[in-house]
Parts: sequence; structure tokens; C-alpha cells
Amino acid sequence: MDFLRDLWLFMKERKKFWLAPMIIVLLLMGLLIVFGGGSALAPFIYTLF
Repeated sequence: MDFLRDLWLFMKERKKFWLAPMIIVLLLMGLLIVFGGGSALAPFIYTLF
């Protein structure tokens, strides 16, 4: 959790709020790959990439 706090403080201090949507999208794609890899949806998810 220290990493997320440090990342937030960096974005707040340097006014880099445009990074937030990119980080959120990358996290969501990572979660989709991790949780979708072991399910029946895996073949459909992998066709997206």
C-alpha cells in the first residue's frame, strides 16, 4: 500500500493527474487477464489481445 500512497502523492505534488486514467486502465486489464485466465471465458478474453 505504500506504493499506491507514494504514487498518489507524486501525482498530487507534480500535478500529473492525467496518469490516473492510464493507471486504472492498466490495472483493470491486468485483473481481467489474471482472473479470466483460469475461467471458461479465457478463450474469449485472449482474442481481445
